[in-house]
Amino acid sequence: MQVSIACTDHNLKARNNDERHKQNPSSPKLGNGARAKFRTVAIIARSLGHFIPQHHISLKESTAKQTGMKYRNLGKSGLRVSCLGLGTWVTFGGQISDEVAEQLMTIAYEHGINLFDTAEVYAAGKAEVILGNIIKKKGWRRSSLVITTKLYWGGKAETERGLSRKHIIEGLKASLQRMQLEYVDVVFANRPDTNTPMEEIVRAMTYVINQGMTMYWGTSRWSAMEIMEAYSVARQFNLIPPVCEQAEYHIFQREKIEVQLPELYHKIGVGAMTWSPLACGIISGKYDIGVPESSRASLKCYQWLKDKIISEEGRRQQAKLKDLTPIVERLSCTLPQLAIAWCLRNEGVSSVLLGASNTEQLTENLGAIQVLSKLTSQIVNEIDSILGNKPLGKKDYRS
Repeated sequence: MQVSIACTDHNLKARNNDERHKQNPSSPKLGNGARAKFRTVAIIARSLGHFIPQHHISLKESTAKQTGMKYRNLGKSGLRVSCLGLGTWVTFGGQISDEVAEQLMTIAYEHGINLFDTAEVYAAGKAEVILGNIIKKKGWRRSSLVITTKLYWGGKAETERGLSRKHIIEGLKASLQRMQLEYVDVVFANRPDTNTPMEEIVRAMTYVINQGMTMYWGTSRWSAMEIMEAYSVARQFNLIPPVCEQAEYHIFQREKIEVQLPELYHKIGVGAMTWSPLACGIISGKYDIGVPESSRASLKCYQWLKDKIISEEGRRQQAKLKDLTPIVERLSCTLPQLAIAWCLRNEGVSSVLLGASNTEQLTENLGAIQVLSKLTSQIVNEIDSILGNKPLGKKDYRS
């Protein structure tokens, strides 16, 4: 059996010094160095074969009786995570107070969420501090939590960013200190680093795992080609490969999760932890008549979101959301609940990270779990017909 490199079929970004320049590895314009690297990765990948779970592990979804929360494996690892997680981007240390942050985490935990995600760059490290303070104050058993953080932007100095061995080790130590934790469950490389050799990245991630600073490692915003290269390097040198990719996924952003990553999930076991199921609030319905002053799009640093909302494409998206109203009414749910449940339906999605600025919003979004069982193939086909953006080659995994 062969592990094929699907990225060539989708014109994925080649890992080179200019990330903005897309190349096809089979193109005659590809440089000799890049061509040789691709051939090497392809040869190694073809020798690996399909991912075969040991002892015929069955990756089944389970449901907690008390909360109704569903749990899934993170990729094809043995780590069980709640299908909904709570993210701290924008909110913790920025948009909300520490008191509201504690209320959100408490509601999440009491509803069965065990996954809490943060990053060293969120609020310049303050999000990690708040997260750690809440965990300590609540006295929750550490073994009942799955804490994840991300590394890349750790500071202003040249050595405080990127994925060098130095920053991966020092950055993770700093994150653990801010959160007052001995370890995190998953550390993510928060974007690719073309200035660091892939072998150095994989060796450093293997080191922090072996040192007990983290249990697993994953990637975020990496292409399928880059993930495959990391996996190939890990297999070649007997190192630890990534188990998960963090990626944006919602009804208006589908290509990567539905076309590029499924092959990696089925053949090497890399799952997906997705973020922004409501497209930074666009799918919440709050922007159907403009940009409210209290919304994320009204913040100075989110001018790009405001521009996107008021653009012609943004107006088309709002029109499609209105067209989904009959389905929302038929399922007796809200638009955000439908959008989140739609994300959960994908087989390769281990968990969907929620972002919330108040308790009402989080409680509403948690209701998406009850909507999941209502998403029959017929309903999903209706949604696809309205959206008109189903990627070519997409397969339906959950029915």
